[in-house]
Amino acid sequence: MKILLVGGGNMGKTYADSFIAHHSVKKDDLYILEHYEEKANYFKSVGFHHVFFEAGNYISEMDLIIFAVKPQDSQEAFQAVAPFVASSQVVMSIMAGVKIQAIRNALPTDKIVRVMPNLPAQVRMGMSGFTSSNEVSKEELFSIHNLLNTTGKSLYFDDESKLDAVTAISGSGPAYVYYFMDAMMNKAAEMGFTKEQAELLVEQTFLGAVHLQNIRSLSCQEWIQKVASKGGTTEAAIRRFADVELDKHISEGLEAAHQRAIELGN
Repeated sequence: MKILLVGGGNMGKTYADSFIAHHSVKKDDLYILEHYEEKANYFKSVGFHHVFFEAGNYISEMDLIIFAVKPQDSQEAFQAVAPFVASSQVVMSIMAGVKIQAIRNALPTDKIVRVMPNLPAQVRMGMSGFTSSNEVSKEELFSIHNLLNTTGKSLYFDDESKLDAVTAISGSGPAYVYYFMDAMMNKAAEMGFTKEQAELLVEQTFLGAVHLQNIRSLSCQEWIQKVASKGGTTEAAIRRFADVELDKHISEGLEAAHQRAIELGN
């Protein structure tokens, strides 16, 4: 499989590194189109032979074209690549808010895949939601699913509108975790811990809690009950969270993110 990455920023690097590390693609079969010299030079420095500053006939040889540029740069990228795209080629986009129909309108192919990755993909612990046009075959989707799983895990959705919800939950989700961690670290500092101690206490707590959740089949509520003794410290905190309706505020925040994702898509 020959793959073209349009854009060599953070996600472009993430995909390139992950595909190669998992032996999904050989370096000779991975092409990079990047007009910023510094980013292009990075790929050359780590052994990629096919690094281009401009679109060209080589694009017609690709099996998969991945657009990993910012949404505001989408039209410029489409215009550059479109003359060299064939109807048989599959296009994959990670540009938030750029819908399948918009990509159809810009490129001469109906085989479109949209993906919403998240930041932990950079360390191969990401969560990606993806959808596609009907013209993408099962075999092509299977290959893309395997590629996405080199960066973590992925879920396919038939309904493109689900990607707006994916954006709100997992796309933006890491920031919510960091927000909660930051609040805990700040309180730990108030309690007299050093910055380093506060960070270790909170970071390892999150790592351990998520690891337990992954390896044992208990619900979050069941885990809470295992930690919260009657009349104890955890129960005091959980009751306070309930008093201020923290779960309601979290839900409202997620809905705000969901609505904003819909607005941006429109």
